[in-house]
Amino acid sequence: MSVHLIPASEAMARLDSFDAILDARSEGEHAEDHLPGALSWPSLNNAERIQVGTLYKQVNPFEAQKVGAALVAKNIARHIETHVLDKPKNWQPLVYCWRGGKRSHSLALILGQIGFKVHLIEGGYKAFRKQVIEDTPRQVQRLQFQVLCGPTGSGKTRLLQALAQEGAQVLDLEAMACHRSSVLGLIPGTPQPTQKAFETQIWQALRGFSPERPVFVEAESKKVGNLAVPAELMAAMRRSPCWRVHLSLEHRVQLLLEDYAFFTQDRRFFKERLERLTPLRGKVTVQGWQAQIDRGQMRDVVTELLSVHYDPGYEASTAQHFEHYAQAPTIAPASHAMPDMQAVARQWLQAPR
Repeated sequence: MSVHLIPASEAMARLDSFDAILDARSEGEHAEDHLPGALSWPSLNNAERIQVGTLYKQVNPFEAQKVGAALVAKNIARHIETHVLDKPKNWQPLVYCWRGGKRSHSLALILGQIGFKVHLIEGGYKAFRKQVIEDTPRQVQRLQFQVLCGPTGSGKTRLLQALAQEGAQVLDLEAMACHRSSVLGLIPGTPQPTQKAFETQIWQALRGFSPERPVFVEAESKKVGNLAVPAELMAAMRRSPCWRVHLSLEHRVQLLLEDYAFFTQDRRFFKERLERLTPLRGKVTVQGWQAQIDRGQMRDVVTELLSVHYDPGYEASTAQHFEHYAQAPTIAPASHAMPDMQAVARQWLQAPR
C-alpha cells in the first residue's frame, strides 16, 4: 500500500505535480467549492449521504456504518472501472474529502493497494479552505496591481481581455463572479459561484502571477453581484496606481447594446430588472424607461441610464475609494471595437516603464 498523508499547505504548493486531484465528497459539496482542477469522485453521493446520516441519527452509528460501507465500496468500484483501468502504475493522485476522514481514506486505501502512489490531504477540504483564507493576503502582498477605472460602458472589461490576449497578467473578477457588477449586471442562465468558490478562483489566479510584472484589474466595488471581494485584495486595489479608460458616449452606448444584447432581445426581462432602480430613481423615471423599451427605443434607454443613473457621482465616488485616481493617466481607445482595444493594449504594454 502506498498512501502518503500530507498537510494542506504542502498539497496546495504542489497542486500542479499530481496527475489527478480526486474529491471524494458528494457532488453537492463539490459544486459548492473544490480544489482547483479537482474531479468529483464521490464515495457517497448526495442522496446516499443523507441516507447514511439519517440512519446514524435515527437508528445507531453501527447500522449507518454498515450501509455506508456497502455504498462506498460500490461507488469506489465504479470509479475504478470507469476511470482507473487505463492508468499506468506511475499515476499519482491527490485525494481529499471534507475533513480527511473515512470517505477519502477509503478511496485512497483501495487505490494504494492497487499499487498507485496516493497522497491524502490531512484535514481534507476544511484544511485547504483555511489555507486559502490565510494565504490569499500573502499572495496579494507580493503582487503589484494596475487598476482600470472608467464609467460604465467605457470598455474596461474589453481592455482587460485585450491585455490578456497580449500576454499581460489579468485578474478578471467579473468573469470569475459571472456578473458585470451592477444592478443590471447579471448574466442570464449563468448563476454566480458560491462565495467559497469565488475566493478559491481568486487565490488560484493570484498564486500563478509573477511579482515581476503588474497585474491588471478592473476597479470594482466591494461586491460583484452577490459576492464579496476579499478585503485584502480590495484594499490593495484601492491603493494601487489607476488608469482612466475613456470612450465617447456614442461608443459607450454601442458597447452596452452589444454586451447586454440579451436585454434588448427580451424586453420583459429588461423592464423587470429596471424595477430594481425604482428606490433610487423614482417610479416615474423607471416607468418612462419601460415605456421606451416597449417602443423599441433601446439606444435612448441606455443613453439615459448612463446620464441619469450610472454617470452622476462616478468621479467623486471613484476618487474617494481609489487613492491615486486623481492622478490617473487617460487611455483612450479609438472605439469600443476589440481591434482598437487590442491596439491600445499592445501599445501600452510595449511602452517603456
